[in-house]
Amino acid sequence: MSLFNLFSLASSDLAIDLGTANTVVYARNQGVVIAEPSVVAMQTINGVTTVLAVGDEAKLMMGKTPDYIRTIRPLRNGVISDIDVAEQMIKHFIRKAQGQKGRITGNTEIVVCVPSGSTGVERRAIRDAASNAGARKVWLIDEPMAAAIGADLPVTHPVGSMVVDIGGGTTEVGVIATGGMSMSMSVRVGGDRIDDAITSYVRRTHNLLIGEATAERIKLELGAAHLYDEDANDTAVIKGRDLAKGVPQEMTISQSEIVEAVAEPVGQIVEAVRAALENTPPEIAADIIDGGIIMTGGGSLLQNLDRLLSHETGLPVSVADNPLNCVALGAGRVLEDATYRGVLHAA
Repeated sequence: MSLFNLFSLASSDLAIDLGTANTVVYARNQGVVIAEPSVVAMQTINGVTTVLAVGDEAKLMMGKTPDYIRTIRPLRNGVISDIDVAEQMIKHFIRKAQGQKGRITGNTEIVVCVPSGSTGVERRAIRDAASNAGARKVWLIDEPMAAAIGADLPVTHPVGSMVVDIGGGTTEVGVIATGGMSMSMSVRVGGDRIDDAITSYVRRTHNLLIGEATAERIKLELGAAHLYDEDANDTAVIKGRDLAKGVPQEMTISQSEIVEAVAEPVGQIVEAVRAALENTPPEIAADIIDGGIIMTGGGSLLQNLDRLLSHETGLPVSVADNPLNCVALGAGRVLEDATYRGVLHAA
């Protein structure tokens, strides 16, 4: 029986973009049914540890919990760092997705997106977590390939395409043609590193300690890869703890400061794209001149990153439609269309 027929028989197949920052779940013939933070809140009472909250609810607790409650992000740099907690998180999302459809967990086959640069050990950890969470069969797909399919690139045709997927933990650069990846690069730089850079900058230049949630909010409000002449230099108020006085403090920070703060991780992303282009076969490079570079992932929404990348490479750069869900949409399309079944790897 073919892989596609196996998928057709399963009544509750799912595709999961298991991201460092967010997890997106696509249900077969349903579309995206879950898009929540990859955060789990665990509580320990009388030596017994249980899951208190997962996703949106758990993220609200970050930095605001008593000693007996911990908020954990079980993925770092795109791979599982805490397999037991990851298993609990995946199990929760599977149940939630199936609850919306009234299906049975035991029939579920899952496609999980993985960084192209992940090791065999890291891939086995993802497979084991999904299997232990109740999946009957687990398949893996490289994130750049899933992103390219989700962005409607002609991956099965003899035409070269380049996709840059900037997630929370990694930036994936994939050059794709004729149903396979001609080359791929994975650098462990993404939204988290940008948040860390903002936190470090504010601490270093303003002697103010801010939390993870504040750094992310500032990134979303003021984050930019570059400021051009026509851009307004916006400002925002940030609140944290004054390191000298030890008391709560608020201050105003400008967008130009945030551009300076994130310059290093942004530069690493640009260098990864340039390195990938240098290693691209000439015939595929010729196609990329015509088709340009497609950006996906939450990091692609950083203001002016597309313009900066275009300036640095000399190529047209555009952001895919629905970049936040693009990888999950691509993996979901593999569930539903036999044309793409060759891109999957047995876990």
